[in-house]
Amino acid sequence: MPTISVEQSLLRQLVESKGRKHDVEDLAFRLPLMGTDIDTCNEEVLDIEIFPDRPDLLSPETLFYGMMPFLHDSPPNPRLLVNPGTISMKVSPELANIRPVILGAVVRGLDIDEDVIKRLMDHQEKLHFALGRGRKRASIGVHDLATIAPPFRVEAVDRQHSFIPLAMEEEMTIDEILQEHPKGVDYAHLLEGMAKVPIIFDSNDAVLSFPPIINGDHTTVTTKTRDLFIDVTGLDIRACESALMLVCLQLSVLGGKIESVRVTTCEGREWNLDGSPIEHKVERSLVEGILGNSFTDDEIENAIRRMGGVYNGDLSGTLSISMPRWRFDILHPIDLVEEVAIGHGYDDLAHDVPKAPLTAIPRQDGHLRRRIREALQGLGLIQIQSLTLSNDDDQFNSVRWKPDGSVTRMTNPITIDHTILRQNIIPGLLRLLAANRHHDLPQGVYELGSVVIDHSNRDRFAFLVAE
Repeated sequence: MPTISVEQSLLRQLVESKGRKHDVEDLAFRLPLMGTDIDTCNEEVLDIEIFPDRPDLLSPETLFYGMMPFLHDSPPNPRLLVNPGTISMKVSPELANIRPVILGAVVRGLDIDEDVIKRLMDHQEKLHFALGRGRKRASIGVHDLATIAPPFRVEAVDRQHSFIPLAMEEEMTIDEILQEHPKGVDYAHLLEGMAKVPIIFDSNDAVLSFPPIINGDHTTVTTKTRDLFIDVTGLDIRACESALMLVCLQLSVLGGKIESVRVTTCEGREWNLDGSPIEHKVERSLVEGILGNSFTDDEIENAIRRMGGVYNGDLSGTLSISMPRWRFDILHPIDLVEEVAIGHGYDDLAHDVPKAPLTAIPRQDGHLRRRIREALQGLGLIQIQSLTLSNDDDQFNSVRWKPDGSVTRMTNPITIDHTILRQNIIPGLLRLLAANRHHDLPQGVYELGSVVIDHSNRDRFAFLVAE
């Protein structure tokens, strides 16, 4: 899980600017209820691990924004104020098969010092990890607006194109950057097999960015910077929008004014940053059934308010709740049930003792499963549990396998990584071992799980050893 370290003096300054008292003991007691695990909380520093489902807490500023309604009863504000801007960015249709999602925003009126730059860069890298999946789904570029000339355009260029990358003094070609620059070496695999790569140009043909690898050197943010241009590129629109909004939210807490950038996408559509909240709906019966508690409208309103949202009311048993657009983790009505539970307080939920004994009965296939586990663990393999959701590339194309019967596909997939229900377990094991190449060999893993073939669940097991 990502870890952030926040100086208590900064939190105290932010909290007291809103007329509230910063209490370190109360912070240590109640902050974990929001979705964090505290490592250190003293008068000097707060070190916390952020749960994967709360990427909106990955910087001191966004943590402050999220904790104010929860800890200090401040009025929630699920809307990010975005002023209409005059800057535009046009994306070439060629990017559709390279890096199709390209977004942007401008932040003006900042007072930047070295600490702000450090926190901004740290937030950027943590979002790359939490939302961007190592810059694959989303990557962020931050530029000094005074050093570039809008309007901007994004084009696909060949690998012989050259520019001066960040922290370098001489021009390098794309191939040289991917082979020699530290960031290029780290992320070259994201562009593997591509004859052309994306480049963001300004109106003077200067290179702003080579996403998802490196910025141009001349756009570096310094303590003299007052206005920023932010680009976010990737493969997943929700991840990119959330990353852009969270960086803008951080800078708005520091006094920045957000402006939209009119983006013409590779499909020819117009996109502008939308700071309005998203309305979600959940059945009251689901909330009360899962939590085993009846709630009044006031209790639901108070719970949602503490979580940074707005309760709009109950219409024929359906609760309407507006949550910030940057809450990337709210994907399903059950997530709203969890918001009510956390906001209301788990300790305040009703307690009920079962009225009948519920004795577990072993599954008929449990004996076989136990013998498989014992055998594979005896060989030194580690059991894992990977996602049942997968995609065609992992399941079929990468391993050159053909589908076994009908493939069960998602109707409205949230990400391109999760578009089908898996038919095979081995691709997930291959992905895991690929992600652990930096660890010593041998590595052995196995999984007992379900696959879906012809729209029916099947039990399978698989093991894989890398030596």
